[in-house]
Amino acid sequence: MYATGYGIRPLRSARRIKPIHRLPAVLLLALSVSLGLAVVAHGGTAQDATVVVQPGDTLWSIAAEHYPSSDVRARVEAIERANGLHSPVIQIGETLKLPS
Repeated sequence: MYATGYGIRPLRSARRIKPIHRLPAVLLLALSVSLGLAVVAHGGTAQDATVVVQPGDTLWSIAAEHYPSSDVRARVEAIERANGLHSPVIQIGETLKLPS
């Protein structure tokens, strides 16, 4: 029922990774996965994001939407500082940087 003979070989790569090179490769992979999960767990990316102000948006609503687990007051102040705003007044269509 099963075929045997020539041409039946175990699935192995012709190039073997030396044990001395395997450890750094595994550590690098584990580090990159850990950093990626840490970025996701903190709710964003390492780069600053932007948002375009829509009708009805306020700094408070933007901060509450994009930073749900943070103190909204502190996030409103951070958005004001990042965009050089002197008051919480924003205009429709304005692009705001959201600090990470």
